[in-house]
Amino acid sequence: MTPQSLAIILVFAPLLGALIAGLFGRRIGDFASQAVTTGLLLLACVLSWTLFIQWTWGGLEAFTLTLLPFINVGDFQSAWSIRIDGLSAVMLIVVTSVSALVHVYSWGYMAEDDSRPRFFAYLSLFTFAMLALVTAADFMQLFFGWEGVGLASYLLIGFWFKKPTANAASIKAFVVNRVGDFGFALGIITVFWMFGTIEFAEIFPRVQEFASVGWSFAGQTWHAVDLACALLFVGAMGKSAQFFLHTWLPDAMEGPTPVSALIHAATMVTAGVYMVCLLSPMFEYAPVTKQIVTLVGAVTALFAATVGLAQNDIKRVIAYSTCSQLGYMFFAAGVGAYQAAMFHLFTHAFFKALLFLGAGSVIHGMHHEQDMRKMGALWKLLPVTYAVMVIGTLAITGFGIPDLHLGFAGFYSKDTIIEAAYAAGEENGLAYFAFVIGILAAGLTAYYSWRLAFMTFHGHAKWGHETHDDHAHAPAQHVTHDEPLPDAHDHGHHHGHTPHESPLVMVVPLLLLALGAVAAGFAFVEHFVGDHQAEFWRGAIFTAPTNHVLEHAHHVPQWVLYAPLVASMLGLAVAFYIYVLREGLGARMAAKEGPVWSFLYNKWFFDELYNATFVRAARGLGDLFWKVGDQKIIDGLGPNGVAATSAMIGRLTGKLQTGFVYHYAFVMLLGVAGLLTFALFFWQA
Repeated sequence: MTPQSLAIILVFAPLLGALIAGLFGRRIGDFASQAVTTGLLLLACVLSWTLFIQWTWGGLEAFTLTLLPFINVGDFQSAWSIRIDGLSAVMLIVVTSVSALVHVYSWGYMAEDDSRPRFFAYLSLFTFAMLALVTAADFMQLFFGWEGVGLASYLLIGFWFKKPTANAASIKAFVVNRVGDFGFALGIITVFWMFGTIEFAEIFPRVQEFASVGWSFAGQTWHAVDLACALLFVGAMGKSAQFFLHTWLPDAMEGPTPVSALIHAATMVTAGVYMVCLLSPMFEYAPVTKQIVTLVGAVTALFAATVGLAQNDIKRVIAYSTCSQLGYMFFAAGVGAYQAAMFHLFTHAFFKALLFLGAGSVIHGMHHEQDMRKMGALWKLLPVTYAVMVIGTLAITGFGIPDLHLGFAGFYSKDTIIEAAYAAGEENGLAYFAFVIGILAAGLTAYYSWRLAFMTFHGHAKWGHETHDDHAHAPAQHVTHDEPLPDAHDHGHHHGHTPHESPLVMVVPLLLLALGAVAAGFAFVEHFVGDHQAEFWRGAIFTAPTNHVLEHAHHVPQWVLYAPLVASMLGLAVAFYIYVLREGLGARMAAKEGPVWSFLYNKWFFDELYNATFVRAARGLGDLFWKVGDQKIIDGLGPNGVAATSAMIGRLTGKLQTGFVYHYAFVMLLGVAGLLTFALFFWQA
């Protein structure tokens, strides 16, 4: 089978599964729906790895396969195509591998749900939209996949639509992403205005020609490439939950845990990073936008890491860690280390999916409890889950020994990003800022990650009592309960159920992801960012002739290499002291409700700020247009005013219609008298 045939099958196999389960799920039943969607995803995964192996070691050349016309309007031409190169090959295995394991895992996790065909159809639709995005050969198909993952996320976050919080979360994700997508659409329009085409193959070779082109507006001349890239990055900020447009991501935890794993590890939130790296030929000639990307990425990495310190919902902690790790990827791209950004996206997919599905295993074993303050002492009861969660924690904290070049997956990718930021500092002052933030965020990541592990698996058991030690005194936090059954809380642990390990169908995906969290960095570091990176990417990522960041990153001082490890070990030590040696100290600190704790616990008050400004302002403006403009002015002077006047005239004239003959005779007499008076006056004149 040719690579072109493999590409066609693997892209459309999930769509076929989604159509079968979505349209015929009730007729063919739960088992058949699960089997069809999962089988086709496993097929897509095998074919993706086949293409990736052929690309990495088999000498496969990049190709674009045009399938059919998409949109043809004047000069705006778009065809549905499948583009295979180094970037898309990496994304194909990330998307299909995680999605296939999520499908398998969901057989156990969603076993009690009565809407499984719909759930598996949505999962497969999500995967297809992402595959369409990463294989796009032009901006139109990229936008199609971009909006497709947004639609699928809306459907999956609000999967349990009978829960008001799930509906609110899905709407919030949809609306916030529309803000980013508006910028993304404007960016595409700007690109078409500049180049007269939206085809990547036609745009990328000509970017340098347009590097000095300006766009005049309001008396100012704007660098056109910078403007286009900045607008496109606004879209990436929304999709990848960067600072200011991040508020939808933690609320997305209202969806089932497998959905969280898919969104955070392989699909929606990685789309923004992928897009920036794909458009590296443009971003390399947009110096101002690269500075913006660096700043936003660094601030996001710090912001999300600080908020993660004070969260108590196990899924929300991991959600904020995703937000923080995406910040790392963006500031890596901002300093020009696109390869390092893609490498961290690749390794992050394994350990983030592992952490989310591990959290799902905890929630499943705890009978749908997500509050870590009601856990503890689970390591003996959930030994496999505990082991893989520790592996995921070691991976996300980047544990490894620099001199030995040996560590978990995050060690290779995250440390490369930090080293690249330091190396870029001589030419880019913001890169030094990103470097410092990267070190600080590494320490915070270690703290909140080990805090999660210690609160969940160590200490005293809080799940067998109605009162939960000192943690119960901490202010109640909104916890999104992951509940496949409407009455899940009626079956909770507090009614006497003992926590238990997950079934084999959930454990096997955890073990496979744990293998990736251990070995993915070591196995591919040379291909992504090492000596063989040029042969691996083969032009899929463009770096300007003056961009030597990745090369210089391999020659940084020794203290730079060890700084992330020292920060991570300090974070581990502090978490161990607070939550193991002095168990209950964290709860007593929280109970004091100090200003710093309140600031972090309330997520920097972004939701409150946005509600006070955008939400209330929009509602007030809507009320003004509705109650004053529409009801009082338009309806009052228009339909309602005319109707009221007509009704008043009708009432007045209706009084003349009495039905008595002598009234009508009297009126007739008055008429005759008036007519005679007029005639006499006329004749005398």
